[in-house]
Amino acid sequence: MSDSFIRFAKVTKDYGILRVVQKLDLDIRRGEFVSLLGPSGSGKTTLLMMLGGFETVTDGTITLDDQRINDLPTYKRDMGVVFQNYALFPHMTIAKNVAFPLEMRGMRKAEVAKRVTKALDMVQLGHLAERLPGQLSGGQQQRVALARALVFEPRVVLMDEPLGALDKQLRERMQLDIRDLHHRLGLTIIFVTHDQDEALTMSDRIAVFNRGEIQQCASPREVYDHPGNRFVAEFIGETNLIEGKIQAIDGDTLTMALPDGTRFRTHGMPGLAVGAEGLLSLRPERIDIHGQNVSLDGLNVLHGEITDTVYQGDHLRVVIKSAAGRLIIVRIDRKAPEWPTGSQVAVSFRTQDGWVIAP
Repeated sequence: MSDSFIRFAKVTKDYGILRVVQKLDLDIRRGEFVSLLGPSGSGKTTLLMMLGGFETVTDGTITLDDQRINDLPTYKRDMGVVFQNYALFPHMTIAKNVAFPLEMRGMRKAEVAKRVTKALDMVQLGHLAERLPGQLSGGQQQRVALARALVFEPRVVLMDEPLGALDKQLRERMQLDIRDLHHRLGLTIIFVTHDQDEALTMSDRIAVFNRGEIQQCASPREVYDHPGNRFVAEFIGETNLIEGKIQAIDGDTLTMALPDGTRFRTHGMPGLAVGAEGLLSLRPERIDIHGQNVSLDGLNVLHGEITDTVYQGDHLRVVIKSAAGRLIIVRIDRKAPEWPTGSQVAVSFRTQDGWVIAP
């Protein structure tokens, strides 16, 4: 028996001569929340549709609970699906919409009524059971779609950009609602999104897609703090990428030298070698700004000039041009003193706050 609940083994999907998923391997544990994150056309939705049975697999194997499901009809896979457009029946009440998958399974009326009540209470919409979808807000309709996906107690819930049509405030509230349901019910959820913040907020693990391949699959903290390559570093949040050469490696700490002779002590991905080129990924919020004459012993330091400051609500985004002409983005607390444009400053970061990747 395998430890994985869902397994993709060398799964490939072709549309004619176009290959959109390339010999992909991915294991998902029972009760895990995994987000498939990537730009449009990266293959994440196609993978979800193959898992749900809406698309055929060109090559490779998909297993669910150790059963091969490549050729299993959609209705036999025991999966709830939530789409971005809700897909509610406009002429049916909310209760009838939620009851629909149970009625299609021939369930007794008393059991249907019991499950519908439970599902609507789960998403806090029991009081709106007799309304039509058109009488609800977008967020309420999305919760109805979620209740309908959960009402028959599926083994897996698939979500394809389910919050994409909602405004920012409602989307953030729904993220926490879905996360709470996942924790309370122990659901196995596969969630497709192109929104990095959404994936970081909700997931146990994030599989970062690009060109039909998974670039990295790890916890939100791991993909953010320790990206596996340049694509992940740039796609997940904002980062500064600084080119240099590895000068020394001491355990999990390495020394990297920039072309102008500046040296940094920091951490890096496995497999880097002395003499090799490296890219330092440095998150803007991990950098501090100081006056030129402040003592910064034990820290990594660059000197430069502030060229721009942008107020962004909860933080200030500061652009600094280093002596070598490199632009460094720094994010500081909105309550911090605002440095005037043209100020000569030093920027610093701790050894543990940088991460070197292969270029």
